[in-house]
Amino acid sequence: MTKQVQVGGVAIGGGARVTIQSMTNTETRDVPATLQQIRALADAGCDIVRVSVYDEACARAVRALVDGSPVPLVADIHFDHRLAILALENGIQKLRINPGNIGGEANVKELADALKARRVPVRIGVNSGSVEKDILRKYGGPTPQGMVESALGHARLLEKYGFDDLVLSIKASNARATVEANRLASKACDYPLHIGVTEAGSPGMGTIKSAVGIGALLVDGIGDTVRVSLSGDPVNEVYAAKEILKAAGVLNEGVDIISCPTCGRTQIPVAEIAEKVRLATQNLRVPLKVAVMGCIVNGPGEAREADIGIAGGKDGGALFVKGEKPRAVRGDLAEILIHEINERYGN
Repeated sequence: MTKQVQVGGVAIGGGARVTIQSMTNTETRDVPATLQQIRALADAGCDIVRVSVYDEACARAVRALVDGSPVPLVADIHFDHRLAILALENGIQKLRINPGNIGGEANVKELADALKARRVPVRIGVNSGSVEKDILRKYGGPTPQGMVESALGHARLLEKYGFDDLVLSIKASNARATVEANRLASKACDYPLHIGVTEAGSPGMGTIKSAVGIGALLVDGIGDTVRVSLSGDPVNEVYAAKEILKAAGVLNEGVDIISCPTCGRTQIPVAEIAEKVRLATQNLRVPLKVAVMGCIVNGPGEAREADIGIAGGKDGGALFVKGEKPRAVRGDLAEILIHEINERYGN
């Protein structure tokens, strides 16, 4: 089991549930726009949100962002330890920084002292594109072994000054390299691991790459917090992360939709109904298995395994609710199913 760190009121590692993270893509200095996005991410199920802190105005905006945020915030900082300290002074609950690139031992010690005084953890993030030149030469490129060596080297810089409240993040844009690196890291240290495939791409292929990398690690029991890195609206990252966590069996929350692949016997527009139900229930937090089945061959049996579901028929469908007798329904089957879900399980 990994160590546990505390990010505001959210625990990472040490047996705590796997948390979901994302990052805003607004101008951090635009506090209203950034808070609006933070709240949208939180509503979707995000536990921790990261914001870019790239100048003094961003660092000073942290105060208003922390005060207005429903979830803990992480300041993403590169190269300038002064911005990290200013973000700490303004209440940030976690830093993302690499101690090896903030300008020497004196700066590392100053930062470590500020972190200890405020009991704020650090995420050390190493990507395949940010490995130091000497390590690249040693391994002949950004190998999993090299990325792990880089992350542990950064960790040792803070450990030297008595600070070890750390989370390690070791990512590549290649899913296999990500998996191999995190498997090595899980054996080499007991720090919590923030897992994900970096720069995975747009929703669709990017989601698939993320599911392969994150899912393989979660099935191995590796990973304490996750981010799905997708281009575009970051809310999509949260929904993708929830689906990956559910598929890996580590999240028993939200709606799990089972729908048949359809065949010539299909009596209803399965894909259309399933998508309508997914969109209408994606913010529902109660654990719920919903079935959308196209015909009476396998439909009734599969639907009975769900908490609630629809099976198609020639002139309508059958609504199944676990523990109750099926009943015939007609009309807009998607709306009928959504209405029934909201009536029975709505927040």
